[in-house]
Amino acid sequence: MLKKNVLRRKKDFSAVYSKGISVGERYVVLFYKKNELPYNRIAFLASKKVGNSVKRNRARRLMKESVRTMTPIADNGYDLIFIARNTINNRKCADVKKSIEAAMRKVKF
Repeated sequence: MLKKNVLRRKKDFSAVYSKGISVGERYVVLFYKKNELPYNRIAFLASKKVGNSVKRNRARRLMKESVRTMTPIADNGYDLIFIARNTINNRKCADVKKSIEAAMRKVKF
């Protein structure tokens, strides 16, 4: 993932949380908001509710790999935040990918 495609600043996260829309699925929650840029910015989060650092890092890796293997994830110009739920533990990448695809279908980009 290119550096420009990563959501980094606190004010950007706050804007997505406060003004964005959320969609929940079995293993992930997706927050999204339209931005004024010609590209998407994406962030992957896993809170301490998911588990210790090993489990949190695995959850983030599963989400990143699932998004990477998907064909164009969304129209350009969105900020996307994928948050892992604690049900993501001990799941395969294919299961997480199905969950992310289902969330994206709910959004209907």
